[in-house]
Amino acid sequence: MSELTYSVAEVVSASPASGPRARVRPAPLQGRGVLAAGLIVACWTGLLTFLLAFYQPDWRTPWPYLLALLQTHLYTGLFITAHDAMHGVVSPNKRLNKYIGTLAAGLFAFNWFPGMLAKHHAHHRHVATEDDPDFHNGRHPGFLPWFVRFAWNYVTVWQVLLMAVTYNVLKLFFPQANVIAFWMLPAVLGTFQLFYFGTYLPHRGEHAADNLHKSRSQFRHHVWAFVSCYFFGYHYEHHDQPYLPWWRLWQAKG
Repeated sequence: MSELTYSVAEVVSASPASGPRARVRPAPLQGRGVLAAGLIVACWTGLLTFLLAFYQPDWRTPWPYLLALLQTHLYTGLFITAHDAMHGVVSPNKRLNKYIGTLAAGLFAFNWFPGMLAKHHAHHRHVATEDDPDFHNGRHPGFLPWFVRFAWNYVTVWQVLLMAVTYNVLKLFFPQANVIAFWMLPAVLGTFQLFYFGTYLPHRGEHAADNLHKSRSQFRHHVWAFVSCYFFGYHYEHHDQPYLPWWRLWQAKG
């Protein structure tokens, strides 16, 4: 369990069969994971409060659409924070790590952290097999059918009911258009973003026999990797070194 409570200290050389990559040595988190998680939660909460309670969008300008995309990015950050908690790299304190993971997952459309935790580790243990809950077995070709199957595995009835109740409560206090554009739509877009960059692109198609993790990575461009999905597009590196938090995963790209 000790490797789950570490982040990056320095890069050492390694050359997996799928090609040369940087092997990153674990190092103590020292509160940086909690700080990163706190910043994402605070930014998500602050921007959403502003957009719902104070912002009067002019839909003829690009600003409300850009703000919706920014809120989408922060939604994605909530999930990535919960994902890091699944690997124990938010806090070395197990109770605090679980609490932050549960909070971040819950803020993202009432995802349930314990259920996600079991399925995500099954994905890591059984990647690209019938025991992988994210597995695309070829009977559902294409992005959309795979996404529907993926959502069926993860979205629960309780989650949908809680979203419906929350929507009806929020629209009593805030403009309905704002609730849809800045609370509901970014959650949907964030889900597509996470699936596209974190499951579909890395795991689609055939993989070389020497690809241990049955995963591929996006091209090396750290700015785009952060904007697209908090470096989660460096997916082979994540499977190869799951003890790295998102904010240091870029170093594993070399």
